[in-house]
Amino acid sequence: MPYNKFEEYNIKVTDDVKDKFKSIITDLGEDISREGIVKTPERAAKAMQFLTQGYHQDPEEILKSAMFKEDYDDMVIVKDIELYSLCEHHMLPFFGKAHIAYIPNGHIVGLSKLPRIVDVFARRLQVQERLTHDILECINKTLKPQGVAVVIEASHMCMMMRGVQKQNSVTTTSGFRGQFEKIETRTEFLRLITADLA
Repeated sequence: MPYNKFEEYNIKVTDDVKDKFKSIITDLGEDISREGIVKTPERAAKAMQFLTQGYHQDPEEILKSAMFKEDYDDMVIVKDIELYSLCEHHMLPFFGKAHIAYIPNGHIVGLSKLPRIVDVFARRLQVQERLTHDILECINKTLKPQGVAVVIEASHMCMMMRGVQKQNSVTTTSGFRGQFEKIETRTEFLRLITADLA
């Protein structure tokens, strides 16, 4: 389905997940009847549906819904796109920003659609490497541009809150197709996303 604001929850899924959260909270040693906790299983069930709604959205359809014929053939960049996702290994958040560029090949896309496809793929259980690849390949396959580039910078709570507990670590991943495989085009893109344009 195309991108929609997520406001309704599947009652059966909510009830099933709520019951599982009750068991988890109890197993961890908390009193499920305590005032501050009693509604937590339902809240958590709804939160998890919101945070994984990307499984029920079609990113290609989102792009196709706002493709326009245009002769423009220079670089288009949307940078500093906020993203929030859940690590598939520990189901802890990772968050940061994505930078996307493409060089049109007869079609441009509405600028808001690029952040929306970031959300679609981020709102699934993910690893940053696959998230980068998914965004890159979706744009490349759907728009068929002369080139596309994606860079993601993110901090991972599984490294910050547990494990090595390195609070200042940032992970950067990137992917390039077409014209961005040429060093001069790639260098221009990287310079533009790191430049202070204020």
